[in-house]
Amino acid sequence: MMAANLGLVTYATPEAPAGSVPSAAHTLVWGPGLETDIVLPARFFFIQAVDGSGRNLTWSPGEKTFDVKISSSTEQFARIWIQVLDRRDGSFLVRYRMYASYTDLHIQVLLKEKHVAKSPFILPGPVHHEGCDCPQPSGPAWESSMRCPASFPQIELDLAAFPRVDPERNAREIPQRFGQRQSLCHYTVKDNKVYIKTMGEHVGFRIFMDALLLSLTRKVRVPDVEFFVNLGDWPLEKRPASDRLHPIFSWCGSNQTWDIVMPTYDLTESVLETMGRVSLDMMSVQSNTGVPWDQKNATAFWRGRDSRKERLELVKLSRAHPDVVDAAFTNFFFFKHDEALYGPLVKHVSFFDFFKYKYQINVDGTVAAYRLPYLLAGDSVVMKLDSGYYEHFYNELKPWTHYIPVRADLGDLLEKIQWAKDHDQEARDIGVAGQQFARNNLMGDRIFCYYYKLFEVKCMSFLYYHRCTTYTDKTPLKVF
Repeated sequence: MMAANLGLVTYATPEAPAGSVPSAAHTLVWGPGLETDIVLPARFFFIQAVDGSGRNLTWSPGEKTFDVKISSSTEQFARIWIQVLDRRDGSFLVRYRMYASYTDLHIQVLLKEKHVAKSPFILPGPVHHEGCDCPQPSGPAWESSMRCPASFPQIELDLAAFPRVDPERNAREIPQRFGQRQSLCHYTVKDNKVYIKTMGEHVGFRIFMDALLLSLTRKVRVPDVEFFVNLGDWPLEKRPASDRLHPIFSWCGSNQTWDIVMPTYDLTESVLETMGRVSLDMMSVQSNTGVPWDQKNATAFWRGRDSRKERLELVKLSRAHPDVVDAAFTNFFFFKHDEALYGPLVKHVSFFDFFKYKYQINVDGTVAAYRLPYLLAGDSVVMKLDSGYYEHFYNELKPWTHYIPVRADLGDLLEKIQWAKDHDQEARDIGVAGQQFARNNLMGDRIFCYYYKLFEVKCMSFLYYHRCTTYTDKTPLKVF
């Protein structure tokens, strides 16, 4: 296990009951990384340790309990990086990144040199790696192999505002409305080739959408489509619903705008660069959830920069109640004139160290705080402030089920923390439910499914066109 390169942290785990050890025959192994047609930047699957009596282990039997080997019958040395991540709840997440395509793969899962479950698992080839330009020609077949949901609630909600849209009018009017003061990208996908035209001064964040589109079109043939992506933080379409709305794709939505929401650039990059140049992603955080619940500090925790007034109030509240709330700034930018009031700055804290605390406060930054997926995936309970901003998955989160709601003005934060202390098991259950939501809905396969659904003909028929008249003035991102 090459965890050291990611700065992963190891914590003690509760001792297993006497006589309860994993059984190779009873232990379960499953997941998309055991299937040929599910191509992801980092493939992954799961191991659930089960003892000889058929009971799932709910504690860690040790991070080196299972050994995973991957080989190809046609290659002497397979270029594959493997990590076995101990989630410390009796389950393990195995991820591997391939740097070449292979005729087939043999995946061995071993417990003390004994094959576990149906090991060895054989993936008949060709088994493609992330960089292979090998798109499935059939969108429905790709969706089926990926086990994409039939629909996403937020997509249906967003698209309901656009029963009919004229792409030529959009190409003419959107640059006039937003092209001077905002930063936009006008994308066209035609014959699975991607073209782009940028507008505005600050277009650096296009790298995330560029990378996603190139990755997706390597995996599946995307419908011919054109759309505008907002590269800024704030959603743009603020016209009344009675006016002729323009469809703008944004990383974040709000209750006052009509933008079509995508997974955030942060979550998108973490999926594309898992086991690459990012250290925080939806898989690494699952093996770095801190000490067990009963050993965590019963204090509400927050660190960040001064990007919203509510954050100033949170730090102020922490000063008044330091035994209840531990909140401090690591950087001042927006309210530098108030640094003397809310400083001094504290040192940066590794995100994985957040989970030394039971209660994680999630408060907006410039827009929605994009750390929420990772907070949910941890082993604490999230206390989320009410917000007019939302990410693509907020529609499916339920207060008091997946997180503890807190008023936007922080007026009831102390009360909610006290409730959590008085109802420790209920708070723990909410944290576990939030964690399970993140594991089920925010992993890489679901993120690719979400993007594809945005471009799919049946969901985006109002943007689909046959002549593709506006792509010739754009720069090609992908040329065959």
